[in-house]
Amino acid sequence: MAAAALSAPETSPAINSDLHAAFERLRTHTPVLRREDASARATRLRRLAAWITSNRVAIQTALYADFRKPAAETDLTEIWSTQAEIKHTLAHLRQWMKPRRVGTPLSLLGTTSWVQYEPKGVCLVMAPWNYPFYLAVGPLVSALAAGNCCVLKPSELTPHVATLVRRLAEEVFDSAEVVVVEGGKDVATELLRLPFDHIFFTGSPEVGKIVMRAAAEHLSGVTLELGGKSPAVVDATANLRDAAEKLVWGKFLNAGQTCVAPDYVLVQEPVQAELVREMEAVIRRNYNPAGAGVENSESFARIVNQQHFNRLAGLLEDAQATGATVAVGGEVDGRQCFIAPTVLTHVAPDSRIMQEEIFGPLLPLVPFRTLSEAADFINARPKPLAQYVFTRNAENQRYLLDNVSAGGAAVNETIVHLGHSELPFGGVGNSGVGKAHGHYGFLAFSNEKAVLRQRIGRTSIKLLYPPYTPKVRKMLDLLLRYL
Repeated sequence: MAAAALSAPETSPAINSDLHAAFERLRTHTPVLRREDASARATRLRRLAAWITSNRVAIQTALYADFRKPAAETDLTEIWSTQAEIKHTLAHLRQWMKPRRVGTPLSLLGTTSWVQYEPKGVCLVMAPWNYPFYLAVGPLVSALAAGNCCVLKPSELTPHVATLVRRLAEEVFDSAEVVVVEGGKDVATELLRLPFDHIFFTGSPEVGKIVMRAAAEHLSGVTLELGGKSPAVVDATANLRDAAEKLVWGKFLNAGQTCVAPDYVLVQEPVQAELVREMEAVIRRNYNPAGAGVENSESFARIVNQQHFNRLAGLLEDAQATGATVAVGGEVDGRQCFIAPTVLTHVAPDSRIMQEEIFGPLLPLVPFRTLSEAADFINARPKPLAQYVFTRNAENQRYLLDNVSAGGAAVNETIVHLGHSELPFGGVGNSGVGKAHGHYGFLAFSNEKAVLRQRIGRTSIKLLYPPYTPKVRKMLDLLLRYL
């Protein structure tokens, strides 16, 4: 979704009427879902999992039609990741839904307290185009697990997947539980005018700010999964072959169109040349093993559309114009929205490619001398969604993790932390608000209601009721001194 999503023209009266009618249908149904037990919610999620299994080929076909995503990548990043989210949720849902008992302070002796989890109500999930199935259905799993009704807005930039997701909703869910709304900026604008109880948005920081402003009109809760320039640091102790394999995979998966892809690599000066050689060898093995050219590889996706291709081609051109050297790759073909896996060296710090989130298969390498220099370089920019550290030195690892703020981090790996069901996923500052996945996703779509039950009759608090006699004031003195 473009940054101008809320500056679009008014939607037609018919669209407005349909959206409002769908919203009211969901809102009327929320008390039904609120009363459901864990078994009912689990049944709904099992139907979803069964549909995904039965429609594996259809999902692969839709992703390939939208931007030539390889079937194997679809299996890994769209289907397996979604099924893993469902499986983990099913294994833990009953426990997550149970009220959580908490302790009692001395000043409240006689009371019993717990945290009770209740659904927020009607939620909106606004999905992006880069992982259009997983990033639509994954948050939906959390919303349904928490007992909510949901409106799901897939990206208009991946129309084949959007149509597939609409069919999924129609075949798996009641229309009073889940509604899929297709459309562009005008539809997104109108949706954000509705008083949702929670909005889960995945996209750019620029549009995230627009969503947050719209949510503020109704004091809606928000989870914003955004992005930014996620750095990787490779120090002189790193295993360079291993680092190259993981950097190449993490960066060029989905043709670089991944929110947690390494956006640039800070590499310690003595090992930069060797790292480039290792990365070149990995790119050849992964995407050009027969020497027929990466453009003929069935393992490399395309840029989603011409607009994004032009933006990336412009970043590459600007980088070269400001002194960058293409160390690997550099080939582009606008006819098929193809940009080869590209590694750049001698990149100017003030070039566009070092100022903007790349979101494509261009990887700048920036040399550094000391760890403090690397940390300062990262911290001079907005806080990233992910941080990657490649080192065999425990002290270097500790220093970089302790001195750089990021939404999440991985050591001697890229991207994989996103798939760990027990870890929270989300950003910090410019890279996002709130956390998702597993229990954290369940909590994002739940209201954690604090409940205190007091006994009837004499209580410790009644001893402090007015009038504030000397005896009461003395008790307050004791309370302040010892409790």
